[in-house]
Amino acid sequence: MKPQDIVAGKSSLWIFGYGSLVWKPDFRYRRSQVGYVRGYKRRFWHGDNFHRGNDTMPGRVVTLIEDDDASTWGVAFEVTGSQVEESLKYLNVREAVCGGYITKMVDFYPEGEKQSPVQALLYIATPDNPLYLGPASPEEIGVQIAVSRGKTGHNLEYLLRLAEFMRRSCPGVEDTHLFSIEAAALTVVSYLLAAQ
Repeated sequence: MKPQDIVAGKSSLWIFGYGSLVWKPDFRYRRSQVGYVRGYKRRFWHGDNFHRGNDTMPGRVVTLIEDDDASTWGVAFEVTGSQVEESLKYLNVREAVCGGYITKMVDFYPEGEKQSPVQALLYIATPDNPLYLGPASPEEIGVQIAVSRGKTGHNLEYLLRLAEFMRRSCPGVEDTHLFSIEAAALTVVSYLLAAQ
């Protein structure tokens, strides 16, 4: 289902970001809130041959994998009025460049015990996406990220900014997948610098 069909006629919409959107939304919004969605885990299983890589050396960016026991932390952005259509137009182009995503409406749980969940739109790359790379060890993913670069910048920047967001905005939340890849990528970078 297309995002426009999900939100047809709505004057307000929450959009959940779990990758680069957490630090670089690049669309106007009314407010943002740190929180999480249930039933998904974040994984560096999607290839990127535009923003953070190229056709020869695709980078790796995150997508969500269904897992009943998991939660993924990120940021939800509330867009209202004309921002709804503007943000969806922008995101459809931004995500389409990376091979296209499906969209879903899910419950987003804002940080804080007294907050009620809200419905939020999220984009997910699926295994049938041509750029989907699937699982690999933290070491393999770390090497790929350490050496990949695209039109938006180095893949390592993407990884480090996401890890920084988790440490700063979600203290106490352990994202083993993310942090193990960060450690592996930094080991590769240290090795490459030492070899110069």
